[in-house]
Amino acid sequence: MLLTACGTANKEAVPADDFKYTVEQFADLQILRYKVKDFDKLTLKQKELVYYLSQAALEGRDILYDQNGKYNLTIRKMLETVYTDYQGDRADSNFVNMETYLKRVWFSNGIHHHYATDKFVPGFTQEFFREALKGVDAAKLPLAEGQTVDQLCDEVFPVIFDPDVMKKRVNQADGEDLILTSACNYYEGVTQAEAEAFYNKMKNPADTMPVMFGMNSRLVKENGKIHEKVWKVGGLYGKAIERIVYWLRKAETVAEDDQQKAVIDKLIAFYTTGDLKTFDEYSILWVNEQNAKVDFVNGFIESYGDPLGLKASWESIVNFKDEEATKRTETLSANAKWFEEHSPVDNRFKKDTVNGITAKVITAAILGGDLYPSTAIGINLPNSNWIRSVHGSKSVTIGNLTDAYNKAAHGNGFNEEFVYSDTERALLDKYADLTNDLHTDLHECLGHGSGQLLPGVDQDALKAYGSTIEEARADLFGLYYLPDAKMVELGLTPDAEAYKAEYYTYMMNGLMTQLVRIEPGNNVEEAHMRNRQLIARWAFENGKADNVVELVKKDGKTYVKVNDYEKLRALFGKLLGEIQRIKSEGDFDAARNLVETYAVKVDPELHKEVLARYEKLHLAPYKGFVNPVYTPVTDKDGNITDVKISYEEGYAEQMLRYSKEYANLPYRNE
Repeated sequence: MLLTACGTANKEAVPADDFKYTVEQFADLQILRYKVKDFDKLTLKQKELVYYLSQAALEGRDILYDQNGKYNLTIRKMLETVYTDYQGDRADSNFVNMETYLKRVWFSNGIHHHYATDKFVPGFTQEFFREALKGVDAAKLPLAEGQTVDQLCDEVFPVIFDPDVMKKRVNQADGEDLILTSACNYYEGVTQAEAEAFYNKMKNPADTMPVMFGMNSRLVKENGKIHEKVWKVGGLYGKAIERIVYWLRKAETVAEDDQQKAVIDKLIAFYTTGDLKTFDEYSILWVNEQNAKVDFVNGFIESYGDPLGLKASWESIVNFKDEEATKRTETLSANAKWFEEHSPVDNRFKKDTVNGITAKVITAAILGGDLYPSTAIGINLPNSNWIRSVHGSKSVTIGNLTDAYNKAAHGNGFNEEFVYSDTERALLDKYADLTNDLHTDLHECLGHGSGQLLPGVDQDALKAYGSTIEEARADLFGLYYLPDAKMVELGLTPDAEAYKAEYYTYMMNGLMTQLVRIEPGNNVEEAHMRNRQLIARWAFENGKADNVVELVKKDGKTYVKVNDYEKLRALFGKLLGEIQRIKSEGDFDAARNLVETYAVKVDPELHKEVLARYEKLHLAPYKGFVNPVYTPVTDKDGNITDVKISYEEGYAEQMLRYSKEYANLPYRNE
């Protein structure tokens, strides 16, 4: 999967401006705002386009809730009704804990953690919640026809309160049936073996332009027969998709040029038919549209939520080009051929020609679906390997989101607690913001676009390990090239020392500090976290003979110490060569061995120490955003004369409004 939520390192940054970036903090989450810089400089037509596309981005919200779990919409409605209508003591610990639980459900678009995918443990009792539900207007509850409140509770409470029911949204444990042990709502009544056999029958090894089978459907077994329920107008999720199409048609009327209009029209055609060939046609049009300032993603994109990596969650982002910052990424894309040719991988796996890699820095205007509230900071699309090979790809770094992370993290004490010495802290203070952005640029702009599959290799050959291997490949590409003299020659890094800031933070994160995102006793599950641990742990273990990187004790605390940055780069290059081979050859066994050996297991003592040190900082390991609010200004005839933007809406206020204004689906979607 090529859309990445590559985490920014916790680091010092320039002092925050007067904009209020921080909204609130609860559980392990911090809610931020992002500034839509230069929105007022857009033309009226561009503002109107942003507005229509932002509405389309919000209309699909409930699709993701249902994809993440079949009871999520029901549970959200139950929680929201009690939250708004409860007449009891709101200071009572049960209500307070229910409020936190609801805020976590909003953040994760369901009852499972957005990152770890484990089910939340409620801090309120079943007895409290049952009585609270009985105390509100039953007409406001998601009752089935003829169902009583008690019957609703009896049906849903095991899903909320029983730790063994739907315990994990995405299970990646080797050796288990990944479908039967995952709570996501992409399959019904089928086993992993049945699903894999169903889609393998569809594939033709001789097809050089294969569609991404299963991308936009739920696979179900009914009356003994396995078939797909396609997400489209008139199909599953049809009511929400109709609303998305409604706003896309309005956006089409103010498209910046005929090419962008054709992109929107083809996306509407895909949503109407559900045809995957039409989706490929849309993707080709989208990747070739380069002239418009405003751009967007809207559709079924990420496959991280499916344990088999086939089915795509719904998401959207509306954005416009940051002209000044884009000069950096344009420099990289203009030199893509040089980077491909000098990559430390076997020539068999390099592209003969580097087609259409375009890169830019964008300003996010709205986030939706699986990009909200938690979001990516970089995107590389489309995901189809053959389209990328023939037509190229679009890569973006989302500049205003990275800026918001940096501003909100200023002076948080993280570096003082976890960085080895003043030498490394000075290095990070001087270079970390720049090198972190550059690593994201290299990852998105060139890493995902590099290399090729050998003829006949199935793009799904690595199965459940595919996402981790792909993210590791792109990360390693960036890590390998950051120290290169070419980066200084191109004016992207100021000197030959700057890369060390990213090397240090990457190793510290992969070996230690990302463990703050994992509950005690758990393994690493999420693909990006697995990728980072795989790289850091592999380099650590394979560099031991030369003491390249070590874990040292100082004042009773563990720190990462990098002793030889040049040898560390050589290790990154060696691993990149092997990861590319695995990807290009579709070597499932090698992918499985690498991931299971280096990326999954956690040192319990180190984990315990890191959690204790982090807890004292009172920080939240996960961050997400509330969206700005766009309000059209109209004349007496209803014509839009301006679009205003505001940043005052709070987290709960926004979530409740979205639940009211964009509730397009039944509570149960069969």
